[in-house]
Amino acid sequence: MIIHQIFNNNVISVYDEAGRERVVMGKGIGFKRSSGEHISESQVDKIFYLDDAGNHERFKLLLEEIPVEVITLTDDIINLAKLTLGKKLNELLYVSLADHLQFAIERHEKGLDIKNALLWEIKRLYGEEFGVGLQALKLVESKLKIMLPEDEAAYIALHIVNAELNEEMPNIVAMTKVIQEILNLVKYHFSLEWDESSLTYHRFVTHLKFFAQRLVTQTEYGGEEGPLFDLVKTQYPIAYACTEKVSMFIRKKYEYTLTDEEKLYLTVHLTRLIKDQKNV
Repeated sequence: MIIHQIFNNNVISVYDEAGRERVVMGKGIGFKRSSGEHISESQVDKIFYLDDAGNHERFKLLLEEIPVEVITLTDDIINLAKLTLGKKLNELLYVSLADHLQFAIERHEKGLDIKNALLWEIKRLYGEEFGVGLQALKLVESKLKIMLPEDEAAYIALHIVNAELNEEMPNIVAMTKVIQEILNLVKYHFSLEWDESSLTYHRFVTHLKFFAQRLVTQTEYGGEEGPLFDLVKTQYPIAYACTEKVSMFIRKKYEYTLTDEEKLYLTVHLTRLIKDQKNV
């Protein structure tokens, strides 16, 4: 490995044998070193490389501003998320999460913790990601001796959801609100008390996540379903009545018109849901 750039005593960028630039970490790896020098792989503790050139450059810029402990912590949290969720995460998470953690730590040390207005929704809609967020707070406490509030677990969860769905953070926030609005509408329409541990509830929320993503990004899904849609309307009139209520709400508030295919799948999910949650 040949040194390309030195960020601090413990973080440098190098060119590997194939000529690809990598960011590497190791105790004292950059101490009294210069560009062009060779280093041994035995001195390297961690290697970072983001496939997208733009993301890689952003990550390098971040390394000049953020302590190595926070970068290492970010890597630990992302690895925990991958292991726990079993999902592919957008590599930009290395940049966004590291930046957020550093800002959260700085605010906390100044006594400026920020409340998360979506804490309740995030706990219920993104339970697995929120669980990772709570584990992340334990890692922060263990490694940095800093106790961040529960609100930060929710912020971390949103960053993870963002990396799962490849959406911008404002879109994730908007999607979360849409999901909660539909859940509330369905809940009161059927006078339900949600069993949030049930598989049908989890499937329904997952369906709503992708529906909300289409709504927020104004991406239509499907089209006319014809005979199958007519059959579902006739066979499941109770669920379909709620689908129509959801459709009217969405059209009025967001100026988004559900396609017949979206109504079909929403009706099928509602049918499963109300059978599981309530004897309808």
